[in-house]
Amino acid sequence: MTGKLIALVILILAAAGGGAMYYLQVYAYYYDVEAQPGRDVMLLADVAGDPAPIAYSDFRAIDADSSPIRYRACFATTESPEDLAARFVTLDEQVPRTAPGWFDCFDAEDIGAELKAGTATAYLSAKNIEYGVDRVVAVTGDGRGYVWHELNNCGKKAYDGTVVGEECPPVPAGN
Repeated sequence: MTGKLIALVILILAAAGGGAMYYLQVYAYYYDVEAQPGRDVMLLADVAGDPAPIAYSDFRAIDADSSPIRYRACFATTESPEDLAARFVTLDEQVPRTAPGWFDCFDAEDIGAELKAGTATAYLSAKNIEYGVDRVVAVTGDGRGYVWHELNNCGKKAYDGTVVGEECPPVPAGN
């Protein structure tokens, strides 16, 4: 009888631990980002320049302090991808990172499919939001827009332990 009781306690603890881990990964660290009209969606005209705002509405965003790549946002715009591409830096071969299922306006698979099909265009919004992390904006032909953070080459090297090299700025202390 003692063995059954111990097995039951282990199963209950494992289920509780698994549930807690799921909650922590999917819900706990995220928070809603407060909209800052005119500053939420900005694109770079050139890599060395300052970002410029574009027209947008219906902005929703989430972020988490636990990682610089957890930022996700959705918005609507009246600007076409072609007009934006004529004025701002475009990016090739972007693959958006998945968002929690409860943030239903951001479907990474659909966004990725639109980028691959050419019905959406990705733009550089900001370099080094945090060390090695760039902000990417994608706009579809029907006026839907999405924002996420992506590791740039320096970030990929810094976080996987590879020697960063001279082309990257110095890694900040504590990273």
